[in-house]
Amino acid sequence: MKIQEKLEKFKSHPATKKSLEQLKPKKTFWSLFGVALFFIVPEIVAFVWGDEITAYAQHHLSQPLPLEEEYKYKMIEMMFGEGSWFNLLFGIGLLVWAFF
Repeated sequence: MKIQEKLEKFKSHPATKKSLEQLKPKKTFWSLFGVALFFIVPEIVAFVWGDEITAYAQHHLSQPLPLEEEYKYKMIEMMFGEGSWFNLLFGIGLLVWAFF
């Protein structure tokens, strides 16, 4: 019972409301574009072309490469090799939060 009372008191406190308002992202083109570019687009690319991207990266990694290029292909495989439902839903959640 005490925890519920403290939670209600915390939620109704003016400082808490102000903090949550300051955390909410502003609805600008760049904020929405950034969320789409960094959370949603890579996951869609990974779901659609993940197998091809993994095969491409593995083909290049099977050859001897300089360290920089090896890291480049490993990063490509890591970013786009397998899609993540969590990241996709998180990006959509951020977009929804920005609009409401």
